[in-house]
Parts: sequence; C-alpha cells; structure tokens
Amino acid sequence: MPRTPRTAPRATSAGPASSDHSRHSTLIETAELARHLRDPWFVIVDVRHDLAQPDRFGSDAYAASHIPGAAFAHIDRDLSAPKTGRNGRHPLPARAAFQGTVGALGIAPETLVVCYDAQGGVYAARLWWMLRWLGHAEVAVLDGGVQAWQSRGLPLTSAASIAPGGPPYPERAPLVATIDAAAVGARPPERMLIDARTAERFRGESEPIDPVAGHIPGAFQRFHRTNLDASGAFKSKAALRDEFGALLGGRAPADVIHSCGSGVTACHNLLAMEHAGLAGSTLYPGSWSEWSADPERPIARG
Repeated sequence: MPRTPRTAPRATSAGPASSDHSRHSTLIETAELARHLRDPWFVIVDVRHDLAQPDRFGSDAYAASHIPGAAFAHIDRDLSAPKTGRNGRHPLPARAAFQGTVGALGIAPETLVVCYDAQGGVYAARLWWMLRWLGHAEVAVLDGGVQAWQSRGLPLTSAASIAPGGPPYPERAPLVATIDAAAVGARPPERMLIDARTAERFRGESEPIDPVAGHIPGAFQRFHRTNLDASGAFKSKAALRDEFGALLGGRAPADVIHSCGSGVTACHNLLAMEHAGLAGSTLYPGSWSEWSADPERPIARG
C-alpha cells in the first residue's frame, strides 16, 4: 500500500523536534539514517540513474526496491532543464521550477534531506549541490549508497511511496556559487579548473558521450571516483584533504572551479572537498557538454 504522507511536527523557537540532524551537511551513515526512518523531519530521495539507460533505469530500480519512505527524482526530468543543443546535457532548471519540484517532494526549510543512488554518490551529489543552490543547508548524501544499506541488512521495499507534497520551496540566498562559460574562459590565472571526468576523456583519447573530445584549456583532472575507497564509500576527511591539498598546490578552495561532462560528476568532487573541510569552491554547471557545443571556444587535448 502507498505510504501515508507525513505531517511534520510544528517547529518552535527552539527548532525542529529532531534538531540533532543539523550536523549533517555532507554525508550521513546508513546506521544514522536507519535510526531516523520514521522521523518526520527526514525526507529521503532516490536519484539512481544510468547515462546508458537514462529513461527507465532509475525509475525501474526504484519500483523494484528502495529505502522505505523514499521518493524518486529523475536526473533529466526533475533535476535538469530542457536541452537546447547549446546549454549542455544537464542544464540547471530555472530556480522557480526547481523550487516547485523540491516542494512537491515534501522538502521545506526545516527538513533534512538524504539523497542516495547506486553509483557511488554521483547523482546524489548533484541533488545535494542543487539543494544548496536553493539555499538549503540540511542535506546529506548517504555514504555508500543503496549498496551500503543492503550490505547491512537494512530494509528495502517495493511499495509505492507518496511524496508528502507541499508548497514551492521559498526563495533563499544560494549557499554555493556558479560560473558561466564566459567567465570560465576569462578566469584569471589563480583560478583553478578541476575536471571530474576520466583521464582518457580529459585527454581527448575517448569520448563516448559528447560529440567533441578534449577539455577546457588550462584545466586539471581528478576523476570523481578517486574520492571513494574500495568499498564505494567516501575516503576519510583526512585522506581527501591531503589529496585535494596536493592538487590545489596552495590555492584557496574559493579559487577552485569544478567541471565535468555535464555538471553532475563535478558535484562529487565539490562534495568531497566540502566533506574534507575545503568549502567554498564553484560549479560550472554547463561543463564540457556546453563548452564544446560552441565551435568558437578553444579546446585542449593531451
């Protein structure tokens, strides 16, 4: 049977009834989420996706089994704007449209959102970043995703879940910065661009998705899956801080711009930096798919 929509308890001047969730702003462990499955202040969102099967993979996986109470959000239909051929493969939606999507998922300023996927946090990190783009700080990615949940014998269900629903998310100041293609091209030397794609795609040796191979001139490369350990969970804060610190070479996080193929896996690097205590970097949402769509923009290879 469908889940009955949750009714959140009334907020007070002291804050929400389950105020202990305020410390979750990057990752959350499976055991912690399991303790809060019935917490009305938690909203769980399944964002599983597959670039090779974009239309059905996520929704089919969700229908087969998902964490109890989770709603589903589709990367293309819910978390992206329509493509024009020049704005990249996963363009950001208009803020007003995304505010409506977020409200329909039952997300309000007082809720803690937990995002999960089955791809090491790639798509969950996109929703994590987009909610921060709306000004929502109470959002975390389930570390290890649905695989970690299953491996611990925690419950899954195929029962349809009904999103609580609600008004559009209110207008708030973004907590993260973005940059457009023109500003990326005109960035000063001290601003560092990190590309989250594989080394082969970065060098232009292979390009299975976009029509043009290569990278934005001056970019550095860090494959997003480098952020994960052998189990598929994020590395420790100390390890990530050391690895990104070596890559940054003394640059401040605020001088870092993240890019990838379409602005999705770049969020994984941004989340990893934030989790390591290196907050303040910027996302180029259009990324390579937007940059390379304009033949006037320069391309680097090798």
